[in-house]
Amino acid sequence: MPTMSRRRLLRLAAAAALAPAWARSARSQAWPSRVVRIIVGFPPGGGADAVSRIIASRLSELWSQQVIVENKPGAGSNLAFDAVAHAPADGYTLLMAVRAPGVSRFLFATLSYDPDVDFAPISQIGTYAHLLVVPAASSARSLAEFMANARANPGKVTYATPGIGTPSHLTSELLKRTAGFDMTHVPYRGVAAGAMSDLIAGRIDAMMNTTGSLLQAARGGQVRGLALSAGTRSPLAPEFPTMAEAGVPGFAVSSSYALFAPAATPPEIARRINADMRTMLAEPAIAARMAPLGIEAASSTAEQLALSARAETTLWGPVIRAAGISGE
Repeated sequence: MPTMSRRRLLRLAAAAALAPAWARSARSQAWPSRVVRIIVGFPPGGGADAVSRIIASRLSELWSQQVIVENKPGAGSNLAFDAVAHAPADGYTLLMAVRAPGVSRFLFATLSYDPDVDFAPISQIGTYAHLLVVPAASSARSLAEFMANARANPGKVTYATPGIGTPSHLTSELLKRTAGFDMTHVPYRGVAAGAMSDLIAGRIDAMMNTTGSLLQAARGGQVRGLALSAGTRSPLAPEFPTMAEAGVPGFAVSSSYALFAPAATPPEIARRINADMRTMLAEPAIAARMAPLGIEAASSTAEQLALSARAETTLWGPVIRAAGISGE
């Protein structure tokens, strides 16, 4: 048998070294070849569901592949976290998160996943404030009047949120601690699960929720918006004062929607999703669709999302402990 030349050997060695890169490139180019799911931890009808459907629709166009929204409400979105943590890490299951995965450690005594290692950050989707609203017939016409009534009737004033441990719930608890008043939490499984009808009917006294869930109802006169949680007025809802302006100096809380994937998702697929998210979220048409929800479209790098998730966990851990909040 003829002896293989040194040049031939070097070519084969180089090809072998490049083979994993070729395989990764082929895998990335082939993705997505079937339906991609975005898991959201709330029922249809709320802000989280609405923004998920906006991005799913546009990604379907960018990828020439169907992207669907799958609602898994319950346990303050923990069921959605659990589903994605245990999904195949192939890029076909994504999580639309309303809070950082690490917050779960403070809410639940036991978890079937590790929030610190089981998720790969992909990109931020957008930022938003929380809006405090009361029934249109409420006597409280300002945040100051609402807080004065709560102080005069400790524990008797009720407020709704889309669930225990949601950012709206945690923001409410921080507001109570900061402003020195009390009110009783009434959790729902999303704003569409009876919360809005109970608020309009006066069966509950107030609701704290995302601007995406409440902005249109407040503008339509179904409920009265009192104040936004953000540190500055939102350009998307300038008619509402901030809580700092309305009587709680220094109060400033904003939240964000973000996209995560199972931790072992191939890096080249994660980079592809991030790049397409950045393209999509820079489009004026997407910003225009999110604006009525009070959401400012904004992408990020995976590294930026990881940093903001850690900061969010650091913020809410002490609040959860001090209030004795349990997601179970």
